[in-house]
Amino acid sequence: MNSISEEEKKDLLVRLNRIEGQTRGVKNMIDNDKYCVDILTQIVAVRGALKKVALKVLQEHINGCVQSSLQNDDEEIIDELLNVINRFVD
Repeated sequence: MNSISEEEKKDLLVRLNRIEGQTRGVKNMIDNDKYCVDILTQIVAVRGALKKVALKVLQEHINGCVQSSLQNDDEEIIDELLNVINRFVD
């Protein structure tokens, strides 16, 4: 079950395309021997952008799949949700 609306899907794909471009930029920076701190700065930006995408997907999951499962008395979804959240903890 996927609870991501078409509008959200479009937004996420735009974000992911931007991240893909940023990642190619980091690759080019390495290939062109750019300053290490500048490369690391871009990597941090990519990680931040990916985190925002992940949090948006998680929000959609909670508001859709989790909410629906709880309404159907499927409490196993809580364990699944906690496992997913644990993956995000750095």
